[in-house]
Amino acid sequence: MSDDKRHLWKKVLSPLYWDDGKVVMLDQRLLPTREVWNTYTDHAQVADAIREMVIRGAPAIGCAAAMGVALGARALPGDPDPFWQGLLQVCARIAGARPTAVNLSWAVQRQQQLAERTMPQGVLAVRRALEDEAIAIWHEDIACCRAIGKLGAELIPDGAAVLTHCNAGALATGGYGTALGVVRGAVEAGKRLRVYADETRPFLQGARLTAWELQHDGIDVTVIPDVMAGALMSKGEIDCIVVGADRIARNGDVANKIGTYTVAALAARHGVPFYVAAPRSTIDRAIASGAAIPIEERPAREVTHVGATQIVPEGVKTRNMAFDVTPAELVAAIITEVGIARPPSETTVDALFERDFDWRAWE
Repeated sequence: MSDDKRHLWKKVLSPLYWDDGKVVMLDQRLLPTREVWNTYTDHAQVADAIREMVIRGAPAIGCAAAMGVALGARALPGDPDPFWQGLLQVCARIAGARPTAVNLSWAVQRQQQLAERTMPQGVLAVRRALEDEAIAIWHEDIACCRAIGKLGAELIPDGAAVLTHCNAGALATGGYGTALGVVRGAVEAGKRLRVYADETRPFLQGARLTAWELQHDGIDVTVIPDVMAGALMSKGEIDCIVVGADRIARNGDVANKIGTYTVAALAARHGVPFYVAAPRSTIDRAIASGAAIPIEERPAREVTHVGATQIVPEGVKTRNMAFDVTPAELVAAIITEVGIARPPSETTVDALFERDFDWRAWE
């Protein structure tokens, strides 16, 4: 694979890249005040980085997972049997890093299946194939986001005020973004937009990350407290809402960052279109509805502290669900790289899998 393909981050804002046997990630925990790139040389480090939210966002986690498998394969023994057993352990460790984002398991399974097909050619061939596939998954994701942006831009009126929740931008993907890809696509189409970004407690992805990358691109952005979204809708100051997704069930139910369901319910109350933007790989057709989506619970410290400052009295109990599920009936459309499921249902979601996507056309 050409050097140009390996180093796409030079052309598009991206939170990670592969650098000759190393995985390099932008540490999103430190944004917006510090821009630090961490280098990982071991698959266990990559798994830990996913778990600890150095990198986050379902598509970006998938890219990181694929690179982690390739990294792990490089360190395994050269004999076929121990190599294969070791690779299965590498895949299991990375797949177990976080439970909700389906792109994680999707990318690991894709790498594992590729390795199984390539094993007859020898261990060296498997290692090369896994590395090339990891880079391809990353590249494909950027292409998917560009396609999502172009399709989604058609739904956004000129002059719109767009609300988003969490960060579903370049930092949450291979690059360009899903929800923010729609924003970027609309801006590139010549539309004038302003974006309201929910701060997104408790990890503050909207305040720290969405604002950072929209400011980076010169797009008008205003950060608001999560509890202010409904008030703006009631005053007619929000024209549409675009969010990302961590897993979408076959019926169109959407798991996304905690607070998304609240925003969707408020949107329904005020007649504001609520759109979800995600690559097709985020759809898990093995799950019939959102009720079967596993919901991660994260450490209490994310609630009890803001940075190093404790804001909750010692000994008080907390709950910290990382995600919630928005029923399909509250979603106006799911925007993917191959088309729009509108309204979301088993029929419209299944139809997305009848279409091909040539990601190379978006290079």
